[in-house]
Amino acid sequence: MAKQLTAEQKNINQIFIECKTVFLIPEYQRPYSWERDECLTLWENLYEFAFPDENDIKNFDKDEESYFMGTILTFKNPSKEYEIIDGQQRIVTFMLMLRAFYQSFGSSKDESIALVRRKIEQCLWHTDEDEKPDKTSLKLKYEVIADEESDELKKILTTGESTPKKKNHYAMNYRLFQNWILKLNAAKPGYLLYLVRRILNNCFLLPIEADSQNTALRIFTTLNDRGRPLDDADIFKAQFYKFYLKIGKAEKNKFVDRWKDLAELCNKNFHPRKDTPVDDLFRRYMYYLLAKNEVKNDTFPDMRDYYEKDGYGVLQSDKTFCELETLAKFWDDVATRNEERFSPRILRRLYVLSWAPYNIWAYVVSIYFMGNRNFDEGKFFKFLKKITAMLLMYAITNPGVQAIRRPFFVEFQNILHGRLLEFKLFKQSEKILRERMNQTNFSNQRAITGAILAWWTFRDPSQELPPLGMDLQIEHILAKKRQELHHVLRNPNALECLGNKSLLEKTINIRASDFRLVDKKIFYLGNGKSIHGTFNLELRRLAQTHDDFTEEDILARNEKIFDAFIEYLREQDLLL
Repeated sequence: MAKQLTAEQKNINQIFIECKTVFLIPEYQRPYSWERDECLTLWENLYEFAFPDENDIKNFDKDEESYFMGTILTFKNPSKEYEIIDGQQRIVTFMLMLRAFYQSFGSSKDESIALVRRKIEQCLWHTDEDEKPDKTSLKLKYEVIADEESDELKKILTTGESTPKKKNHYAMNYRLFQNWILKLNAAKPGYLLYLVRRILNNCFLLPIEADSQNTALRIFTTLNDRGRPLDDADIFKAQFYKFYLKIGKAEKNKFVDRWKDLAELCNKNFHPRKDTPVDDLFRRYMYYLLAKNEVKNDTFPDMRDYYEKDGYGVLQSDKTFCELETLAKFWDDVATRNEERFSPRILRRLYVLSWAPYNIWAYVVSIYFMGNRNFDEGKFFKFLKKITAMLLMYAITNPGVQAIRRPFFVEFQNILHGRLLEFKLFKQSEKILRERMNQTNFSNQRAITGAILAWWTFRDPSQELPPLGMDLQIEHILAKKRQELHHVLRNPNALECLGNKSLLEKTINIRASDFRLVDKKIFYLGNGKSIHGTFNLELRRLAQTHDDFTEEDILARNEKIFDAFIEYLREQDLLL
């Protein structure tokens, strides 16, 4: 097995002086963000380490004392640069501090100071055979896309000068170090030289070099507990940025604006459980590419691994970015219920799917849309009904992400080309399905509960969608509090049956949750004044015909839901 990483603790001298190439902070990293508090903590910690007895400058064992400053996680990229995955904030701050030290020593002829100056030069810049520094050739290369002030860092490290009016993190932190150095020189003459020596020789970092970007990113995601790991989208954005930069500055600037708009659409409309919203868009698009390329293996790849293939080849394309924009706009129209694009019955199907237990539905719909952009409304409606039936049935009979992906993978080509879905190998017997439904725990916490209730609620063609942004909850029609206090059910398990549950506005559910049905009526129906009533037509009808909701009512309604669901699956040809 190939070696995946190497690690050896080194002092500051060794790390920077031995570096014959550059440390690169790449495009996808987040901007430099350290402020005064972080810099002050670093300065005070280094000072306390260097002078354990503040009144005795000689009280320091240079052979035994050491101060560990953390790790730097890198990999060597194709340009042989050490690309920094973790540690960039410390490295930038350290470089600013070293430059402030260097500037403070001026052109002193003192041999001890001159020796330390040469060491700092070798840390900051590449040097020739005579150890003469090339101050235009920095050992730190900073290419972060999102950082509009990065030129200031290069200016400071190159010239040692910072414009007093500049308020960015680089300028302000550099001036902080300069001020602290001035105060140290004034209060403790001679201490500065010892401080710098002890930092260079006795402060250690642990540089971890991985064998690839992917290895480094995985290590970072696993080990980092100081901040949020890099998102896949950060990496993908950098690849697009480099592509558009090659075309020209104008295209690069346009891309920056286009990416901002794309991210805003994703943040508004996508709410994945694990990924970021932009990551979720790339995952939906990946499923389309898997179908388009007729991938045979149903073990789906890690998303970063998939896009990394051929040097991120798929991301080196304006067509790809345009397709991502198209897909994001489609989902924006879904989220905003664009009636110019979708009929009411399509919007209802999409809304029911939004309650589905697994996000596979969004990937599958993305494949369908990307393969059939000018889709036939009737075919799309049948497609949505079929995948709804399959998703809900499998969530009951074969729960689990891996299990639910298999039937859809088999149908990828039919989905892509807008053909009739069959699911021949995945049909279920009615007997087994009824058994599983009777055994299923339909608690409020399980996604399948809300999904089945959403399907049931919107079977009624006269049932309108709730207003955009309305928060719905699962209501116990016979209140849990009634059972707890009065034990009205002979079988307590009936309380959690689907027959006792319905979708209800959160605002109404909060007020009505503990009442008897006769008392809930005003909340279900409204009073024409301050109480508006529920959007849920079934609950409104129930309030008009019942004063109580008994165990017999629960069981009868439960059986009615089960029967209707099985009939729905039969209509979709999913039963044996």
